Amino acid sequence: QVQLVESGGGLVQAGGSLRLSCAASRLTFSSYTMGWFRQAPGKEREFVAAIIGSGGSTYYRDGVKGRFTMSRDNAKDTVYLQMNSLNPEDTAVYYCAASSRARTVFFRRTTEYDYWGQGTQVTVSS
Repeated sequence: QVQLVESGGGLVQAGGSLRLSCAASRLTFSSYTMGWFRQAPGKEREFVAAIIGSGGSTYYRDGVKGRFTMSRDNAKDTVYLQMNSLNPEDTAVYYCAASSRARTVFFRRTTEYDYWGQGTQVTVSS
């Protein structure tokens, strides 16, 4: 079955950086919209970033624009989330997700995604 495996999480001080990776298998990766979401304790899962289709537009939630950069490498079936200038409010479990709707306009919705990774913890200390 389809697998999404995140890596790269960890503990970092405020102002630091992390790079998350998500390796996909058993899907036609280049035709999927890919997203990153996060969930902090006691809060709902929220949209962080998405790349539409095979390398089209990228979108970010307010609050991470200018600090986070999402990219994809279709040759490696992998997406990345470069996170800079991290602050304690970024602490959460980060999830990678894949949507078969390559040109979806609802990429901010969790319900739009067919597959999810297991998540990777990001903790930012003050």
